[in-house]
Amino acid sequence: MARIGTSDLDVYPLCLGGNVFGWTSDEQQSFAVLDAYAAAGGNFIDTADVYSAWAEGNSGGESEAVIGRWLARRGRRDDLVIATKVGQLPTAKGLSAANIKVAVEGSLHRLGTDHIDLYYAHVDDSTVPLAETLGAFTELVKQGKVRYLAASNYDTDRLAEALEISKRENLAGYVALQPEYNLVEREGYEGKLAALVAIEGLSAVPYWGLAKGFLTGKYRPGVTVDSPRAAGAGAYLDDRGLRVLAVLDELAAAQRTSVASVALAWLGAQPTVVAPIASARTVEQLDDLLGAATLELAEDEIQRLTEAGAR
Repeated sequence: MARIGTSDLDVYPLCLGGNVFGWTSDEQQSFAVLDAYAAAGGNFIDTADVYSAWAEGNSGGESEAVIGRWLARRGRRDDLVIATKVGQLPTAKGLSAANIKVAVEGSLHRLGTDHIDLYYAHVDDSTVPLAETLGAFTELVKQGKVRYLAASNYDTDRLAEALEISKRENLAGYVALQPEYNLVEREGYEGKLAALVAIEGLSAVPYWGLAKGFLTGKYRPGVTVDSPRAAGAGAYLDDRGLRVLAVLDELAAAQRTSVASVALAWLGAQPTVVAPIASARTVEQLDDLLGAATLELAEDEIQRLTEAGAR
C-alpha cells in the first residue's frame, strides 16, 4: 500500500478505472472485474459523475451507479477508497459552488454512500474563481461528505494558484493530481508540473496509463483491433511507439508477465506517482494488469523504457 499525498488514504499501487462500467462492460462483467480486483487486494476505485455520458443511450452516472450497486451487494465500503469527479456531467457542468453542492448529492446517491474518499475537480474551470470552488469543496469536507480533495487536468500555474489560495484562506487543499501520463505521453506532466506536485507533497494518480490501450501491446502494424479506443491507440504506432513496444516485449518475456504490467510498473516507479489508473472490461483484461502492483523493475530496465519513450 502507498499513501496519497498528505492524506491518510493508503491505496493499492494500481487504481481500477471505472470508466468502462455501464459502457463497454455491462453490470455482470463490471461486478466480476470489481470482485477480482478486490480479491487481489485492490482497494482504490476511480470513477466520475460523467462516466459514461458519451455512450449512446447513457446520460452519465452509469459507472457510479454500477459501483454503488456492487458496494451494496458485497456489503463493503470502509476498506475501499472511492474516488469520483465533478464538473463534466452535462447536467451538472462546471465548478461553481452551486453546481458542486448539487453534483455531490448525485454522486453520493448513485454510489450509495455517505462519503467520497477522494473528490476531484474533473477539469479546471477558468470561468469560476478558484476560491469559490475551493470554498465549496471545504464545506463538503466539513460536512463529512468528502474526506479529501484532488485536481484533475490542471496545469502548473492554476494548480499552484489553487494550492496557494488554500493556504492563504485556510481552505481544504488538494492532496493529489490526476494528469494524463504514460510511457508515450510525458511532456504534459514531466518537468514543471511534476516538480510542483513533488514540492507541495501531492501524489499523482495518472489516467490513460496504458495510452488508450496502446501499451497493452494489442495494437501492432497490420493488426485490426475491434475496440472503441482503436483510433486513439493507433495514433502511437510510429517509430517511437514501436521502440517502446520492443523494449516492453523483451522485459515482459524476461519477467514472465504482460506488456501492460510492465508499462504500468514503469509508471508506478516514477517519482510522485502513487498509483496509475487502468481499466478492464473483463476479468481476463484485469489479469493482464494486476502484475503491475507487485512488479519491481530494475533501475536499468526503467532507464531503457524511459529512453525508448523519449521524443
